[in-house]
Amino acid sequence: MIPALIRKCVEARDAGSDHIEVWGTGAASREFIYVDDAAEGIVLATMRYDELDPVNLGTGQEITIRDLVGLIAKETRFDGEIRWDDSRPDGQPRRALATERASQRFGFRATTSFEDGLRRTVEWYQRVTPKSA
Repeated sequence: MIPALIRKCVEARDAGSDHIEVWGTGAASREFIYVDDAAEGIVLATMRYDELDPVNLGTGQEITIRDLVGLIAKETRFDGEIRWDDSRPDGQPRRALATERASQRFGFRATTSFEDGLRRTVEWYQRVTPKSA
C-alpha cells in the first residue's frame, strides 16, 4: 500500500495533476514497520527465540489510511487534492498486531518512528526511480 501511494503522489506531482484518487473512506487503520526494524527483529528471533508460538514483529501503533495518505502527500510534496472514492472498499477495518511476545521473549522493539521510516522510504523511492522524459 505505501509504495503504491508514494508512486501515485510522485507521479501526480511530476505530472502537475491537481488531485489523486484513493479507494475507500480512509477510516481503516493499519500497522506498519520499517524494513530495518523488521530485519533486526528477524535476526534477534533467529538468535534468541526457539519456541513454537508465532511472534508478531510490529510497532504496536496504528495509523488510519486517511492520515497515511496525508503524510505521504506531505513527504512527496504533492499539494493537490486527495479525493476519496467511497464506492470502493476500505478493506478490513483494522489491522494491528500484538507485539508483546517479541519484546518479552527476545527483546525486540521497533525503534524507527513511522514518520522517520516514511521519510526515508520516500527519499529512497525518489533516488532509485528514474524520472520520466
